[in-house]
Amino acid sequence: MLALVAIAVHLALRYGLPGGADWRIAGTPAYDWPLGLALGVGGLVLVLDLVRALARGEFTADVLAGISIVTAVLLGEYLAGALVVLMLSGGQALEARAVRSASGVLEALARRSPSRAHRKRGETLTDIALEDVAIDDRLEIFPHETCPVDGIVVEGHGTMDESYLTGEPYVLSKAPGSRVLSGAINGSNTLTIRAEKLAVDSRYAKIMQVMRDSEERRPRLRRLGDRLGAIYTPIALAIAAGAWIASGDVVRFLSVLVIATPCPLLIAIPVAVIGSISLAARRGIILKDPAVLENIDRCKIALFDKTGTLTYGQPQLTEVVALPGFTSEEALAMAASLERYSRHPLAAAVVEAGRAAGRAIHEATEVDERPGEGLRGIVDRRAVTITGRAQALREQPDLAGELPEHEGGMEAVVLVDGRPAALLRFRDEPRADGSPFIRHLMGRHGFARVLLVSGDRASEVEYLAQRVGITEVYSGQSPEQKLALVRELTKDAPTVFLGDGINDAPALTAATVGIAFGQGSDITSEAAGAVILDSSLQRVDELLHIGRRMRAIALQSAVGGMALSVVGMGLAATGHLPPVAGAIAQEGIDLLAILNALRVALPPKSLSDYRPDAATAGSRPGVSGSPPAAPARPT
Repeated sequence: MLALVAIAVHLALRYGLPGGADWRIAGTPAYDWPLGLALGVGGLVLVLDLVRALARGEFTADVLAGISIVTAVLLGEYLAGALVVLMLSGGQALEARAVRSASGVLEALARRSPSRAHRKRGETLTDIALEDVAIDDRLEIFPHETCPVDGIVVEGHGTMDESYLTGEPYVLSKAPGSRVLSGAINGSNTLTIRAEKLAVDSRYAKIMQVMRDSEERRPRLRRLGDRLGAIYTPIALAIAAGAWIASGDVVRFLSVLVIATPCPLLIAIPVAVIGSISLAARRGIILKDPAVLENIDRCKIALFDKTGTLTYGQPQLTEVVALPGFTSEEALAMAASLERYSRHPLAAAVVEAGRAAGRAIHEATEVDERPGEGLRGIVDRRAVTITGRAQALREQPDLAGELPEHEGGMEAVVLVDGRPAALLRFRDEPRADGSPFIRHLMGRHGFARVLLVSGDRASEVEYLAQRVGITEVYSGQSPEQKLALVRELTKDAPTVFLGDGINDAPALTAATVGIAFGQGSDITSEAAGAVILDSSLQRVDELLHIGRRMRAIALQSAVGGMALSVVGMGLAATGHLPPVAGAIAQEGIDLLAILNALRVALPPKSLSDYRPDAATAGSRPGVSGSPPAAPARPT
């Protein structure tokens, strides 16, 4: 802004006011003073930044602009120097607008972490700072609070959501003896726990430490403009030096540098980036780091978290296993009839599965649901209980020989009049379009490897891998292990990591491109370079194409602009283009490059060539065509 105002005042004094060209201040033409101010303030700051970059060994596209500014000042060509300052600062302003703010993942983690705990001694409850919690302290966790430390439940029954920490998509029952993790979200009942670890040693603190380490070691990626500038800058300097040596006129050196100033790199590329960010936002893709656009099309290794990326993130009722004396239809009808009265957050899914299967929903009486003990009631004059396998065996040990072996996934036992009637089996089912999407990535986008990396159990991860066609599988992975794996793979080729939980945040930061699904965690969104708001694989493909298209148009603008600049350098080297005229000509080249770059914001007819089966792409399989169901009381 300062350079623009200075140039405007200069032109007004020199050409707009009668006699203005003759005004002098301290012997210097008055019209040069505004330019001197712009060069002394804005130009000096820019040159110092470039010197610091050179000291770090960063030979970027901005170097030509810095040399042009210094040379213009030495030769008294202040207008040419101010025009270069305007071009350089304009490009930096556009780039700064495209770059995300530095709010940071660690700030988001800190916001989510509790700062105080409720310590219980006798009948007295005292709020204490988290760092004052000692091992074996008894702590109360109120409904919907975040668990402050790792521990064991000693009083109360309820549920906790640990999905963002463990990768398992289930609301887990908690009863005396159950372990709890710091960072998990308590359900609707108060729990009393015994602290097993100090706050600094608990799971959530470890994730914060891993995240801090990941942030500090985040690799710096060279910008597209810098990579092109590393080739263009030496060529331009060689032409400028050759013109000076051949002619003996140092002004030709400046003339070449002014028109060689790589503004198509400094301005056109940021314009293309901003246009692509806008286009992506209209598709429900939030780009927090513009480097995603430059790098995603280069990625050759894709790593998927399991829950919420290749699955729907909610367990579905996949099978009703009838036991002797009962049919699956009868058992599902009684289970759905009882579950309609449940307060459990996932019980509605069982009811919907029953209705979708055409089963009659009956009235239930004497309904009793105690956390951790299952759901009981009378349905059609029969006593029905829905509980977990472990709870059923505790109450009736002789059932061990009557229940089929556990085959993975989650299950609930339906008892009718004390007899086992059925097993309800649940899994976090793959997305209907997951398998074709994996094939599409490798066939159309040239990915050499696709890996499934999850904190979930091996049986669940391998089940999903078989369903979607992934052969490289890593299960039971902690955030530390995910981070180490991503770092190791990124040494071989650019990586893209897709996840949606807090346990994915370090890996999202370490990958070349991190993509978060949904808005479930502000921490994951902060760590990722891009956020897919509606958790759609179709949107991932669109992001790949937006990035490819941005690179193509940015390269057209930059390379085309540089080609025109080379022509201008030839004219300047032969004395046909003085510095100011060269600066004006460069502005014309910039305008053409920017107009071409603006095309990126215009949506094409199609942003994706991924065409999943229309009959299945939007559906979620369940029992007998039902919508997704979820376990009421998992084992």
